[in-house]
Amino acid sequence: MNIKFKPLAISILIALGVGGLSGFLTMGNMDIYGNINKPPLSPPPIVFPIVWTILFILMGISAYLIYESNSNLKGKALAIYGLQLVVNFFWPIIFFNGQKFLLAFVWLLLLVALIIETILIFKDINKKASLLLIPYLLWSIFATYLNLGVYLLNR
Repeated sequence: MNIKFKPLAISILIALGVGGLSGFLTMGNMDIYGNINKPPLSPPPIVFPIVWTILFILMGISAYLIYESNSNLKGKALAIYGLQLVVNFFWPIIFFNGQKFLLAFVWLLLLVALIIETILIFKDINKKASLLLIPYLLWSIFATYLNLGVYLLNR
């Protein structure tokens, strides 16, 4: 496969931009993570930006593979991908800024469903693109567990 670096960079920058903007909008409220009761297996705060940066890069590469495909499903697949990016963008705002832990949990369930849908449609176009999203799905499921734990321990 011939890599087209400009579309690849744009795809990665879109994903990182979504995460970066969301992080920027919530950075004033991140300290609540240290002040709330957390469930077992909760990682230290430093883990989150590292993991999310890796995941956003993988998402960008995955979307690039779909964008470069000739599939007639490409438009639908990228629309679902875009929708899950939007849902992903709003979760930290709901959780950190709004401190609406139950709503954030339900929002994460929606995100997980959209990630699964994205993986399934990407698989029909490019199996590698779908596999690149598996770590994102697993981390989001873990985040759902953490979010539910925070809700139950802090209500």
